[in-house]
Amino acid sequence: MAADGKKAKSAAAKAADPAAPEASAADPKIRGGVTDFGFAEVSVEEKSARVREVFDSVAGSYDIMNDLMSLGIHRVWKQAFADWLAPRAGQRLLDVAGGTGDIATLWRKRGGGPVTVCDINAEMIGVGRDRMMRAGGDDAVDWVVGNAEDLPLADGSVDRVTIAFGLRNVTRIDRALAEMTRVLRPGGRFMCLEFSRPTQPWLDPVYDTYSFKVLPWLGDRIAKDREAYQYLAESIRRFPDQQDLAERMRRVGLEQVKWRNLSAGIAAIHSGWRL
Repeated sequence: MAADGKKAKSAAAKAADPAAPEASAADPKIRGGVTDFGFAEVSVEEKSARVREVFDSVAGSYDIMNDLMSLGIHRVWKQAFADWLAPRAGQRLLDVAGGTGDIATLWRKRGGGPVTVCDINAEMIGVGRDRMMRAGGDDAVDWVVGNAEDLPLADGSVDRVTIAFGLRNVTRIDRALAEMTRVLRPGGRFMCLEFSRPTQPWLDPVYDTYSFKVLPWLGDRIAKDREAYQYLAESIRRFPDQQDLAERMRRVGLEQVKWRNLSAGIAAIHSGWRL
């Protein structure tokens, strides 16, 4: 599945110029070579390295932390994601930032075709691949270390592209969206599962307390890395809301864009088609 040789960039990918002004304050600030890392500002070059360090640190405890910090609800969200994705045997999937293998496993169990799991973090790829091997392995799944902003796949090479809880970690959201659109075949579908904005105002103080006090405490006790989970909470707040992300998807050429809120908007699934 990983492309050998050069790939042509689509018009959508070219349009996502990293030097171009960003359309929303929620998006990473690219002007002047500076971007967001949670609430901090770092150089564009530094962000990828720091995100990689975060996931190197937490890879071994990632699964148990997901269960603890979401009380297991992330599994329900992923099932809802797979329901809407509706895998088919003749379809090829690219799962971006999918190092844990969760989405690939759901896709294959529900009858989907071959999968390429692409993640920028080799430690996460190792965790997911080892877990799948312990469960019996799957020759229809291959694993690639690669950047969402420069995917190592050819134009129009997959039927479905997914990214679950990974888009907020990329430096240039628009470029990553353009890349994921580029590798879709005409008629292909992009889907994103990500933390979003709660739709019920009464949730805000509860959610803030949990995000900025409980999550870092859990990170310290379980993953031995408080700062990684402080970054998690901050990165969620910096991520575009439901409407903003939908508009960004439209700008890179995706159509019929829709979203579904999960748990009163704590998470959301976005869907769009390359027509």
